[in-house]
Amino acid sequence: VLANGKKGGLNVGAVLILPEGFKLAPPDRIPAEIKEKLGRLSFQSYRPGKDNIIVVGPVPGKLYNEIVFPILSPNPDTNKDVHFLKYPIYVGGNRGRGQIYPDGSKSNNTVYTASVTGQVKKVVRKEKGGYEITIDNSSENREVIDIVPPGPELIVSEGESVKADQPLTNNPNVGGFGQGEVEIVLQDPLRVQGLLVFFASVLLAQIFLVLKKKQFEKVQLAEMNF
Repeated sequence: VLANGKKGGLNVGAVLILPEGFKLAPPDRIPAEIKEKLGRLSFQSYRPGKDNIIVVGPVPGKLYNEIVFPILSPNPDTNKDVHFLKYPIYVGGNRGRGQIYPDGSKSNNTVYTASVTGQVKKVVRKEKGGYEITIDNSSENREVIDIVPPGPELIVSEGESVKADQPLTNNPNVGGFGQGEVEIVLQDPLRVQGLLVFFASVLLAQIFLVLKKKQFEKVQLAEMNF
């Protein structure tokens, strides 16, 4: 449900929390194939001085069912606060509009409930959408008007008895939030080279052992024939 109460496509957004020292790659460091995947995505820091927390969105979900983050890792050789270790990366993704505004008030993308117990006395459909629901609270001898904005569909009718906090509307929210955690390893190039040299030496040793074994078998066979 959109802000005007009409149904529309879902927007998506994401937040990426990187280890200290990691940050968004500058445009001149992003390969062409990655730029093609990025499209027109615009990334920004969560706040000044927090380059390791990256936010993107909201963007149309139909165009961006997958979001690629171009990340630049720090160099431990020049940054002494970073080491060749394993680091955690946290990511969160959101689909659809929020159900609560920053000030704590409800959006039109959530369930609206009865504020009191009583009987639905009157339901008025507003000209610009939404409803005014008058509930007769006989126990306190008063009437309460609950306002429902455009978007949610009414599921109660006049004359129906309701209890406090009972849903008056359906739940139009079809979005959601997900999160995950992965790990990234900063490898020392010299360590990788040393590992490759070690593997190569083991492979050569195995080859020499096989050749030596075959040579020994040939000598044994020759002695037996003699």
